[in-house]
Amino acid sequence: MTDTSKKLQALYPFLHGKEKEPAAQREALLESIRQKVAQSVAEKQSFFADNSEALIEVSTAIAKVYREKHRMFSMGNGGSSCDAAHFAVEFQHPVTAGRPALPCTSLTMDTAMISAVANDVGVDHIFSRQIEALGQEGDGLIGFSTSGNSKNLIDAFRTAKKFGITTIGMAGGDGGAMLSCGQLDFCLVAKTDSIHRVQEVHVTTYHIIWDLVHTLLADHRGLTAAEDDHEIRR
Repeated sequence: MTDTSKKLQALYPFLHGKEKEPAAQREALLESIRQKVAQSVAEKQSFFADNSEALIEVSTAIAKVYREKHRMFSMGNGGSSCDAAHFAVEFQHPVTAGRPALPCTSLTMDTAMISAVANDVGVDHIFSRQIEALGQEGDGLIGFSTSGNSKNLIDAFRTAKKFGITTIGMAGGDGGAMLSCGQLDFCLVAKTDSIHRVQEVHVTTYHIIWDLVHTLLADHRGLTAAEDDHEIRR
């Protein structure tokens, strides 16, 4: 048996061994679905029970970036690069009517830039070089890592701090280097070793953050309009 076969058998023992009776196999698969859904729900409930106040703080910080006419950047590797892109498009192309488009750039999208930096100076610098070129004081940077140990994210956070950029991390497991590096203003950790469960927590989290940011900005615009009206009447 190959190493790959052994790993698959460990993950799905009910699919291996003697030939399965179709009805029994189907029930086993249904049970696997039920277990994974239950795990996903449980991880989200645990995360939000621990981090609801932190979500408000993060959302307030991002709203401040936009209120002061700055922009957000996002980054991640592998599957987390997809989260970075998803985060960016949520803000640039809001799906809810009446919500304004807000500038957010995913640092994972410029293939020429990423491959040039990776080839010339190393993959650890692919995000920090972009922050050096594009970032300005008052901007925000969010990074996604299921382990929290992506060195190129830590390097970019370090560069961002030098520029006066707000730094936000989303990690899994024990938070890894992202939590302990001292370069983040905020670090939200989904405390599970399952990469899939971490990613499921992350996507729910930034959807909620997106909604809270727009709510905070709408409240601010309403207050500003009321103040302007008051000044006119005076």
